[in-house]
Amino acid sequence: MRRVVLATFALLLVARAAAQTYPDHPLRIIVPTPAGGPVDVMARLIASNLSSQLQQNVVVENKPGAGNTIGSRVAAEAAPDGYTLMVSAASGLIISPMLYKTAGYDAASFAPIALTTETPQLLVINSKLPFKTVAELVAYAKANPGKLNYSTGGSGTIPHLAAELFKRATGTDIVHVPYKGGGPALTGVVAGEVQMTFDPVATSLPLIKDGKLRALAIAGPQRSAALPNLPTMAESGYPTVLVGAWTALLAPKGTPAPIIAKLNAATNAALQSEQMRNTLAKLGAEPRGGPPQILAERMTSDQVRWKPVVEALHLKVQ
Repeated sequence: MRRVVLATFALLLVARAAAQTYPDHPLRIIVPTPAGGPVDVMARLIASNLSSQLQQNVVVENKPGAGNTIGSRVAAEAAPDGYTLMVSAASGLIISPMLYKTAGYDAASFAPIALTTETPQLLVINSKLPFKTVAELVAYAKANPGKLNYSTGGSGTIPHLAAELFKRATGTDIVHVPYKGGGPALTGVVAGEVQMTFDPVATSLPLIKDGKLRALAIAGPQRSAALPNLPTMAESGYPTVLVGAWTALLAPKGTPAPIIAKLNAATNAALQSEQMRNTLAKLGAEPRGGPPQILAERMTSDQVRWKPVVEALHLKVQ
């Protein structure tokens, strides 16, 4: 017992000493999605702010594929020393391990640092389509089952769940076309390869303003300040289609608590800055922050919420 106590005390001293000199070389943030998607956008904003505060280069590495599992597994298996972090969305962190038997990780594989942003999903379509409302889209879909396609960044992503909830609520048959990430999925709608998708305000807003996409509704509890004239799904007649997405900063499980605390403080400072808040407002995202426990509770509650949904919808990896 005496040796155990001494060993534990020694480890605490080492962790504290490491935190005092941390970081003494560049960091990397792994993003398990392609460049250009909402998770990537958030990661690059966080990386820029952390670099300024920690006085070290922070490099973003995109490792997409297999429903976010490839990059997430790389991050989970990295050394828990605070030099490899991950910015992930709820889909890759919570949902994908429910779908992929070979994921090689789950939410418990990570130490939460901070909940960074939250943004509701928009139902967007190619702007050349004639539909101006959800009702018009639903009427066409019911009259032409299987003729409409929707894109997502992969099976089990939040847009996938949102679209399947939408199909269930409206009684429509719309075909799922998975892409390798949110960015390509959105590009597919703009290019006319598919007709529609669910996407966060942050990434679809510029394309809506440019006239390349048309938003039909927001799947949030209230209208967005970025699109005040856009009705909610509830206002469109489908109150059960209520889906939001969040992003978070995480580290491999076992990362020393003092390092987590330092990263949490830096992330909160970044999210509270006027520059960051103005940037996020323009992107339609809402800053969150708070202690790591806030993120830990959100991770737990989302696991409880989404598992029965995934099972009820019989979602399968394609």
